[in-house]
Amino acid sequence: MKLEINGHEYDATARPGQCLRTFLREQAHFEVKKGCDSGDCGACSVLLDGTPIHSCVTPAYRAEGRSVSTVAGLGTPDDLHALQRRFVEAAGFQCGFCTAGMIVTASTFGPEDHRERSERLKGNLCRCTGYRAIDDALSGVGNVERPTTGLASGRSLPAPAGPAIVTGTERYTLDVTVAGTTHIAVVQSPHAHARIIGIDSTAAESMPGVVAVLTNDDSPAVLYSTGRHQHRTDDPDDTVLLDTVVRFRGQRVAAVVAESVAQAEAACRTITVDYEVLPALFDPEAATAPDAPLVHSDKVAETSRIADPSRNLVAELHGATGDVDAAVAETQAGGGVVVQGRWRTQRVQHVHLETHCSIGWLDDDGRLVIRTSSQVPYLVRDELCHVFGLERDKVRVFTGRVGGGFGGKQEMLTEDLVAAAVLRTGRPVQYEFSRSDEFTLAPCRHPFRVDVVAAATADGTLTALAVDVLTDTGAYGNHGPGVMFHSCGESIAVYRCANKRVDAMSVYTNNIPSGAFRGYGLGQVSFAVESALDELAARLDIDPFEFRRRNVIEPGDPFVEAHPVEPDLQYGSYGLDQCLDLAEAALRNGNGSAAPDGEQWATGEGMAVAMIATIPPRGHFSQTSVTLDESGCYTVCVGTSEFGNGTTTVHRQIVATIVRTTVDNVSTRQSDTDSAVFDTGAFGSAGTTVAGKAVAKAAELLREQVVATAATLTGVSAEHCEIGPDGVGCSGRLVTFAELVAANDGPFTARGDHDGLPRSVAFNVQAFRVAVDRRTGEVRILQSVHAADAGYVVNPEQCRGQVEGGVAQGIGSGLYEDMIDDGNGTITASALRNYHIPQLADVPRTEVYFADTHDSLGPLGAKSMSESPYNPVAPALANAIARATGARVHQLPMNAIRVWRAMANCGLLMK
Repeated sequence: MKLEINGHEYDATARPGQCLRTFLREQAHFEVKKGCDSGDCGACSVLLDGTPIHSCVTPAYRAEGRSVSTVAGLGTPDDLHALQRRFVEAAGFQCGFCTAGMIVTASTFGPEDHRERSERLKGNLCRCTGYRAIDDALSGVGNVERPTTGLASGRSLPAPAGPAIVTGTERYTLDVTVAGTTHIAVVQSPHAHARIIGIDSTAAESMPGVVAVLTNDDSPAVLYSTGRHQHRTDDPDDTVLLDTVVRFRGQRVAAVVAESVAQAEAACRTITVDYEVLPALFDPEAATAPDAPLVHSDKVAETSRIADPSRNLVAELHGATGDVDAAVAETQAGGGVVVQGRWRTQRVQHVHLETHCSIGWLDDDGRLVIRTSSQVPYLVRDELCHVFGLERDKVRVFTGRVGGGFGGKQEMLTEDLVAAAVLRTGRPVQYEFSRSDEFTLAPCRHPFRVDVVAAATADGTLTALAVDVLTDTGAYGNHGPGVMFHSCGESIAVYRCANKRVDAMSVYTNNIPSGAFRGYGLGQVSFAVESALDELAARLDIDPFEFRRRNVIEPGDPFVEAHPVEPDLQYGSYGLDQCLDLAEAALRNGNGSAAPDGEQWATGEGMAVAMIATIPPRGHFSQTSVTLDESGCYTVCVGTSEFGNGTTTVHRQIVATIVRTTVDNVSTRQSDTDSAVFDTGAFGSAGTTVAGKAVAKAAELLREQVVATAATLTGVSAEHCEIGPDGVGCSGRLVTFAELVAANDGPFTARGDHDGLPRSVAFNVQAFRVAVDRRTGEVRILQSVHAADAGYVVNPEQCRGQVEGGVAQGIGSGLYEDMIDDGNGTITASALRNYHIPQLADVPRTEVYFADTHDSLGPLGAKSMSESPYNPVAPALANAIARATGARVHQLPMNAIRVWRAMANCGLLMK
C-alpha cells in the first residue's frame, strides 16, 4: 500500500491483521512506542491525517493513501517544534518513553482542548513524572536553565537527552535493527502447581519459520534467582531456565524461536504439555501449616539458601530490644494509650511503560551480546555467566535508554531465555513482554499483612512498638528475604523507643512471584506503623506533627530496628526536623482549594514520616573513570543505567562542578559492561550516592593530575594553579588543555571507585488535606505537600520531579491500584484499562519543599531521593481519610468501596 509518513512517500505491504504501530516500526520509525498494544497508554500515538490516534489498535490498512505523522515529523533535535521545545524547557519527561505519544496528541490542541486538558490526555499515561512537568510544558512554563559558565551544581540544568527524547530519536532497547533477528514466544502454564510429565513439540518444530524449540531438556541444570543483588547469595537459588515443575499460572514451560512473533506464537499453540496437577497454596497465612502444599519441596535449604522449604519459609526475622509486653502493661496502668491493629497491602504492578525486553546476538569474536532493558546490566552479565558457564570476557550486556524501572528491572526475566536461544541457534534473538505478561509473568510488589502494637504515655512518649509481618513472596523467592528485612528496618528505626519487637516471615505460595518495587518493603510496613501512630496521637489529642517531633530519632540516637543497626549507617546530615516544619507550615497555609459543595463532604488532614538509608546495605559498588582530551572535553564512563532517574544529568553536573567547566563539555558512556569496569546497578537510589560518589572521586583525581602537570610545565606551585573551562591558570598564565595533553603523551584518565560505605539516611514527610464523600466513600485530594531531606540538591527541578513521581505512584497504590486475583492464582486484571494507574486528572500538584542540609557522606553533599518519596504517601492518605471521617481503612487500596465500608462499620455514613 502507498502512504505518506512524515512527508515522505512509502510503498510497503502490510500483513493481514497488522496494526499500524508494528507497520511503522518495520519502516524503522522507532519513535512509535509499544506500551500496551491495547489502546490504553498512548505511547504509540501518531497523527492520521492530522487526527491523533493510538496506532496499536488501528489496522495498518487504514493508512493507505493517507498521511501519517509521528513525533519525528514535528521536528528534529536541531530544529524542534515549539511544543517539543517546551517539553525540554519544562523538563516534561523522566524516562521519556511516553513523551513522543504525549507530544503528538497535544500538538493538535487548541484553546478549548487545553481547558479540558485532563480529559483530552486521559489516553496518554505517564508513570514517572506525576504530570506536573508535563502540564507545565503544555502551559509554556519553563523550569530549566540554559547551561552557562559558573557552578554547574545546584542548578536546574536540562537533561542532555532532552532533544532526542522529544523528537523520538533517543534509542530505547528495541529501537534498533539487527539483521536476521528471530523472535521468542513462550508456552505458559495454565496450572498454579504441576509437574510436567512430557512435552510434544514435534508439530511446532515443523512449522514455517520455526528455528528452534526450547524445553526443560535444553535447560542448564543450574539453580539461580531472577532477582539481582551485589551478592548473588542474597536471594534463594530456586529457579531454573525451564523447569520440570511449574509453580504459578503463567510460568513459562517452553519457548519457540521463529522468524516472526506471529510464527512463534502459532507454533506455541501446537505444543502439547502433559501435566500432573499438584495441590496448590494461595493463602500466605496457611503457608507454614503442617498440611500446607509445599512449593519447593525439592530444594535443599542450605544449597538454595531457603530458611525452611518444608514449611514454605523463605526467610524470617525475630528480634527485640527491651520488653514490649511489660511496657504495654505499664503504659496502660499509667493512663497511657495502646493501639493494636492489622493492616494489609496489595500487589502493585510497576507499569514501566517499556516492558521487559532483550535482544541478543553473537559478535564477530563469538561473544554473547545482550542489549536489554535493565537496571542492573553488570549483575545480569555475571548471572548469565553463572547459568551458562561462561567467562566474563565472553559476555557483554548493555542498555539503551531504559523506559522506566521502579525496581521491576532489578530482575533477569528475558535475558536468560534470549541467551539460551542465541547460544542454541547462533542467530540474533529478541524477546519482548506484552503488557499482559507484565501482569501475569513479571514480579510485582510484595503483598503484606502487618500487625502493629504501639503504646504511648499520656504526654505522648512512645513506650512500645511491635510489628508482626507476613509477606507473600509468591512462587519464587527473588527479593523475598531482602524486602522482608528492609521493610522492618527504617520504618521502625525512625522512632526512638526503648521497647521494640519485630517478627517477620517471607513465605512461598503458588501466587505470581513478588519482587523489588519502589521503597523495597518500607511502604508496606510504614502504612501500618504510621497509621497506628496516628491513632495514638488522635486518642491522646496530640497534633500528629508534634507527636512525631517527640518521638523521632535525632543525631546521637542509635538506629534500632529489631536490634541496633550496623555502625555503617550514620547521620551524614539530619533534616527531619526541617521536613516536619516545612510540611506543617504548608498545610496550615493551605492552597485555596476548597471542598466540593454539599454537606456530605468532610475534610481532614493527615501526615506521615519516612526514613531510608541512602545506599543498600552490605556494599554497593561502582568503578568509574573520567577522561580529558585536548579539546577540553570530559568523558565519564559509568555503569549506571538511565531510566528516568536522572543520573546522567547529575553525573555531568558533578564532574563539571569539580573541574570547573560547563556541562556541555562533559559526556557519558554508561550502562555497558564494555565501558566502565563495574557497577552494582541503579537500585536503592544508588545512582547519585554510589555511582555519583565514584564519579566525583574520579573527577577530583583527574583535576589533581591535570593541575600537577600544569604546575610542572610552568614551575608554579600547584596551590596557585586553578583548572577552568579552557585550561589551567597558573599565576596569570593559561596552560591550554592541548598543551597539557601533549605533555601527558595523551589524554588524562582517572578512576574513581566507591563501595557504598558508610551510608547516610534521608527523610521524607508527606501531608494531605482531603475531602471525603460520606455517602459514597469517594476521596478527593485538596492539597498535597511533600518535604524532603535530599541533602545538597544537585539539580532542583530534576529532584522535584523525582519527588512528584514518587508521590503520584504512592497515590496510585494508596487509592486505586490493585492486581486483583481470583483466589486461585489467576490475575484477573491484566490490561491497563482494568488497572487504574493515575492519569493527569487524578494527580494534584504536590508542593515540594527541600530541607537545607549538606550530607557529609554524599557527593557534593547530596543524598538519594528516587524511591523514598513513595513511602509515606499511602499512610498520609489513610490518616487524612481517618481524620475526615472518623473511620480508619486498614487495607490498600483505599478505594471508594473500602472507605464506604469503613464508615458503614462505624455507623458514620451520611444517608
